[in-house]
Amino acid sequence: MPLHRLPATLMRGGTSKGVFIRADALPADITLRDRLLSRLIGSPDPYSRQIDGLGTGISSTSKVALISTSRQPGCDVDYLFGHIAVEGGEIDWSGSCGNLSAAVAPFALLEGLVAGPHDGVATVRIWQVNTGKVIVAEVAMRDGLPCQEGEFGMDGVAFAGAPQQLVFLDPAGGASGALFPTGRRIDKLSLHPQREIDATLIDAGNPLVILRAADLGLTGLEQPQDVNTDASLLAQLESLRAQAAVAMGLAATPAQASRERPSNPKLCWIAPPAGFTAVDGRVFEAGQLDLLARIVSMGKLHHGFTGTGTIALAAAAALPGTLVSALLGQPLISRSLCFGHPSGVNQIVTVLDGEQVVASRLTRSARVLMRGEAWVPLAD
Repeated sequence: MPLHRLPATLMRGGTSKGVFIRADALPADITLRDRLLSRLIGSPDPYSRQIDGLGTGISSTSKVALISTSRQPGCDVDYLFGHIAVEGGEIDWSGSCGNLSAAVAPFALLEGLVAGPHDGVATVRIWQVNTGKVIVAEVAMRDGLPCQEGEFGMDGVAFAGAPQQLVFLDPAGGASGALFPTGRRIDKLSLHPQREIDATLIDAGNPLVILRAADLGLTGLEQPQDVNTDASLLAQLESLRAQAAVAMGLAATPAQASRERPSNPKLCWIAPPAGFTAVDGRVFEAGQLDLLARIVSMGKLHHGFTGTGTIALAAAAALPGTLVSALLGQPLISRSLCFGHPSGVNQIVTVLDGEQVVASRLTRSARVLMRGEAWVPLAD
């Protein structure tokens, strides 16, 4: 069996981890490329561990990013994101990863795809290929390299890192063409044949389905181990997510949504603020929070909250008529949104012009974990 040897960089971006590869290092044949990337990560894997690959068996680390010099005017690099199903091995190219976005500019600087100062701040304009949107990253440089260390801590990441400012410009409608794809701010989904529940279906950063925790019989305080061992609940959540994908015009049928778009839309639920203890033992008081939120990624409850999910949730919080602004009592337009998740809290600033989402601002950190050569056994 031929052994493919690929120059690759394993990077953490935000609360995600993925393999970064220059697009020109991969086969031109798309089918072969995708098989190669899945095998590199270690999927398909019926044991759900990805032991024979660079993934670790969870959705947050089963990711690839393909980077190239941009063909878009005014942009420096193109960023194509692939989310690989751990068990099945299929790659969902339908959406972006907000957390891994933090690793794009450092990778591009290391590869020489874009130039930065020896010391100072490099501004990198990223074309997000999956969504057709622009991300502006500001990366601190020291001795000609992107800074790797700093005092910025992220809930869900064990070690502090160098802060990086990310501005997601005009993040609405990247997948569906509209901020609210159905034209409504509250839709109905079937929980079971005898009951419908309210949902806000929004497309900002990535498409997101927002539900009330109470309508699901949940509290908003769930931890991954509570949800990911409940097969009945996971099946119910996937049914709702797939229905929403059809309503948003992202799939023709729920079956197609489950099969071809396992990564997007994502689904979350929200609840009023309450005190809680994070995974690492820190205690948060209700008064520190605007709300509680939990999000499902690739069929499992996320250990924190996705970056693009944060963008969409905050956009819904800033606009009237959504489930989020209703929970808050009014649209949140004068300050950042702060919400609790299993690992702690997320904060984000949403910039509006009327009811248009002009930009979403996040602070993240990223780090190179390893640079070298990935060996992938795969028959041509």
